[in-house]
Amino acid sequence: MSKFFSPGGPTGTVRAAAGGSARLFLVVSCVSLWHPALAAERKTTAPHLNAAEVVKTHVSARGGLKAWRAVEALSMSGKMDAGTGDSVARSVRAARGPGATSSEARREIAAGAQKDEAGKQVQLPFTLATQRPNKSRLEIEFAGKTAVQVYDGTNGWKLRPYLNRNDVQPFTPEEAKIEAENTDMGDPLIDYKAKGSKVELEGVEPIQGRDAYKLKLTTKKGTVRHIWIDAHSFLDVKVEGVPRRMDGKTHTVWVYQRDFRAVQGVTIPFVLETVVDGYPQTHKIVVEKVVVNPRLGASTFAKPTA
Repeated sequence: MSKFFSPGGPTGTVRAAAGGSARLFLVVSCVSLWHPALAAERKTTAPHLNAAEVVKTHVSARGGLKAWRAVEALSMSGKMDAGTGDSVARSVRAARGPGATSSEARREIAAGAQKDEAGKQVQLPFTLATQRPNKSRLEIEFAGKTAVQVYDGTNGWKLRPYLNRNDVQPFTPEEAKIEAENTDMGDPLIDYKAKGSKVELEGVEPIQGRDAYKLKLTTKKGTVRHIWIDAHSFLDVKVEGVPRRMDGKTHTVWVYQRDFRAVQGVTIPFVLETVVDGYPQTHKIVVEKVVVNPRLGASTFAKPTA
């Protein structure tokens, strides 16, 4: 799983995340019920391992270091939650401009995703392409239009026609900073030493009823992220996301990953669900297709045209 969506509709941002937690940032479910005061009383069945041993086993569970080093590009497609039908209907009417009728909005939503019903999540098709060293292109179909977000490794642009913004806009300084720090093709634990990061083990916590090792990852630039590794599958089932500024406050974000599948030698989560602290509604990305090392032309990561 942060550049197009926010909880409640397609008016925020969603960050591209290929291969797991690195780039598809959304909004996910099931917050851990762990409490520090109870940790000492709780018995764990997790093997006694240090941080290096946990990471080594995790990388193997994700396909192995050799397999991931051979990945130069990834493409994936699927659907992502965009909010409930009533909130998306309002966004559709805004995207279509003055004079749009409610019936037009309903037809637009029905054609692109699910039936427009208040309280029911509407899903939008997306495609994501990433390429080393740090290039990405995210497209989202909404209201009969295609929103585009591109990063060429140095510069980023976004086109958001659903907000009646038909011009190509550069990334904000904050967006550019986040994208520049996001250099992970798979997940940040793969080859972490070569990236200049360090990892510490902070303990074992229950995640959705299963023991998980809580790791603290500190990047070369000092950014701290927490990652929870299932103590039996050794997959990264929970990842701390980029904090979100909403309603004048900064909120913690968690991304829960599941339905891991092997694709051409590497293991990738096909469901990413995000939760924003303080908001009851979660958002989900469901990946339907993944291609390892697709052929991507130079124009894929070029500045988009309006």
